[in-house]
Amino acid sequence: MKILGIDPGLQRTGFAVVEASGARLRYVASGTISTLEAPRGELPLRLKLIFEGVGEVVQRYRPDAASVEIVFVNVNPQSTLLLGQARGAALAALVAGGLPVSEYTALQMKKAVVGHGLATKAQIQAMVARLLALPREPGRDAADALGLAITHAHAARTFDALARTAPLARKAHAQYKRGRTY
Repeated sequence: MKILGIDPGLQRTGFAVVEASGARLRYVASGTISTLEAPRGELPLRLKLIFEGVGEVVQRYRPDAASVEIVFVNVNPQSTLLLGQARGAALAALVAGGLPVSEYTALQMKKAVVGHGLATKAQIQAMVARLLALPREPGRDAADALGLAITHAHAARTFDALARTAPLARKAHAQYKRGRTY
């Protein structure tokens, strides 16, 4: 199974593709989608670059699934909103490419890759390089994307095992008036 990890960002969106075969992981590709050439005030153009960049990665590597980092609430609400829009552009490109998308928090990724949720960027870079037998540490954004792909590779095996033992049914977690569910 090929897994595409996405670490969304308005200036740099990290991407990584990892192939998982059982417990074995193999590095396929990683990099960043940069929007730095777009003028700072051009949010729609930046979102377009993210959407097209993620779409291009999907077309080139043909992954079977994708994993994306869940946005955390930052001290600065404006930054959080902008990051959420970048994440939305990436999600839209993944869904447009027909991929099933799983989402993980930074804490979940850090625990899965490093072993504790307070891991630094340097620790993530070092551990990802070790797990995938890379010749050198990847960049920060690519390392986070690799971490997300690795996290999903491990979680997907667990979810598949659970699904085989007991079928999972979709449940309505909340209801609006008139019975509409999401």
